[in-house]
Parts: sequence; structure tokens; C-alpha cells
Amino acid sequence: MKPIQTDGSDEALVTAIRANLCDFFRLLSRSNATEHFENDRFTRWYAPISYPWFNGVLCSNPPDERDTDFIAETIQYFRAKKVGTFTWWMEPQLTASDWQPALARLSMGFSDDTPGMAIELDKLQNAQSAVNGFEIRVVDDEESLQTWAKTFVKGYGLPSDWESPAFDLWRQLGLDLPIRNYLGYLNGTPVSTSSIFLGGGVAGIYCVSTLPEARGQGLGAALTLQPLLEACEWGYRIGVLQSSKMGFDLYKRLGFRQLCQIEYFYLSLL
Repeated sequence: MKPIQTDGSDEALVTAIRANLCDFFRLLSRSNATEHFENDRFTRWYAPISYPWFNGVLCSNPPDERDTDFIAETIQYFRAKKVGTFTWWMEPQLTASDWQPALARLSMGFSDDTPGMAIELDKLQNAQSAVNGFEIRVVDDEESLQTWAKTFVKGYGLPSDWESPAFDLWRQLGLDLPIRNYLGYLNGTPVSTSSIFLGGGVAGIYCVSTLPEARGQGLGAALTLQPLLEACEWGYRIGVLQSSKMGFDLYKRLGFRQLCQIEYFYLSLL
């Protein structure tokens, strides 16, 4: 695990946003030994969830002619897995323009519509009003992880048949650090989720969701704050995330700043 980052400059924070996500992808790759692929140039991961970010490639170097066979084999690999779309990512030291000429020839699309945000944890705006009957619990066994997966899928409006593969994937990721999951209960009913991932020297927030009927009460903010406050107690100085459109204003109210756009390529196979 990388040393805890203390540099709060904008340039360092942009690198941290990308590094945390790249380390998360490496964790995804290594969680399934039978599908694991990693060498000095690429990391590839596959999950039986038809969402592009859960199926992809992370490259560590600019392209060269040696990569042609790997790219062709990767396309066939994901096509055989019946993956609708897979994604192609770059380590922080690379830029999209490094890979754009090689990938454009394969008709890969390009996305930069996801805001990358960061905050120095001592600047968190922790002024949330308590919600009666609401409590947050750490997911620490498989039974609560099943509940987490069901709530996460419903909160994101994903197909219900993703519940089982989401549970299997997160079970492989493990129940304790570097990733930890949280469930929010309102009057004893699970209604919200989040996860924290320690990677790239910073604390990354993932999987913040709230069931539609429980929104508008600040539960998503609470599920973001508690993991970050715990990370601060562990000595971490920086929090990062990739924001959805729904969560953007919430994160700004907590003190997060948008510092970049998350860039990646993608290829649809179906």
C-alpha cells in the first residue's frame, strides 16, 4: 500500500483521484484468481456484472507495436464473456492522448463526463442534522454483505438480477481494509450504502446509494461522511471520489472540489 499522501496541491490531488481509482481496478483484477491477468504493461479485470467499469483494462505505458496482439486478444476475451461494453484506462502518468490514436483505429469511444473530486479531510463540512431512527453499520459478515448488495443495486436502479453477482464480487474483495462497506438503516430498514477504499495514498468513496423512498434526508451525506471521518482517524489526509450527476451538489456541500474529469475509452461489443 502506498504511503499516506500529505500533498494537498491541485496537481497532487488530481493524481490522487486517478491513482485511487487505478488501485481499485487492480483490486478488482486480483479478487478473482481464475480471471486474473496482470503484467508490466496491463491489468485486466472481469466481473459478471454488465457495467463497463467492472470490465476493463488498465495500461501502465504508452502504446507500442507489441500491444497489438494483446488488444486483439482482449477484445476476443470480453466478447467471449458476453460483456456488452468494456473500458480502457490509463495510469496517472499517462494521458488520453497517449492512447487515442491506437484506440481510435478500433472505433473505441471516449468519455470524460465524470467529475473527479477531492477534499483535504480536515476541511470536511460536518454539519449534518441527525435523522431520527437512522444508524450506520459496518458490513462485517456475509449476511450483512448480502443486504448491502441488495440495497446497493436497488439504490442505483440496477437490474435485480445483479444482486447475486454484486454480492459475489464484493465477497471476493473482502470484508475489511483496504475496502470497507457501510449500510445505513432507517428505523431498522436498510436504505443506503457506501464503501471506502484505501489506495493511492488516499481514501476513496464508492457506491454511495440511497433507496428512492428515503432520499432527501441527508442519508447519502452521512454515508459519505462517516467513512471519511474514520479514514481521518486512521491518519489519512485526502478524500477522493468520482461523482454522479445526482451526487455532485451533495459532495460540494461537504467541501469536495471538482479538479478534473475522469477520462477513459470504451468499446461496445454487442
